[in-house]
Amino acid sequence: MPQVKDAFAVKVLAINVKQHRLRCKLSQEKLAFIAEIEYSQVSRIERGIINTSVSVIFILAKALDVKPSQLLEFQ
Repeated sequence: MPQVKDAFAVKVLAINVKQHRLRCKLSQEKLAFIAEIEYSQVSRIERGIINTSVSVIFILAKALDVKPSQLLEFQ
């Protein structure tokens, strides 16, 4: 579980990954396959359970065809 100080950033990432995944009409499983990461990791990221690494943010951004910064934007 992320620390309280990190919770906001983790939640922003969670919302943005899910939003872009749905825009691309991808399931969590398909995104995981494209990004070459575990399905469970995608699920935990979208639920805001883990504070993932910068490298995974870049991998997800590439798989979703967005800039990494777009996954961290607060809207």
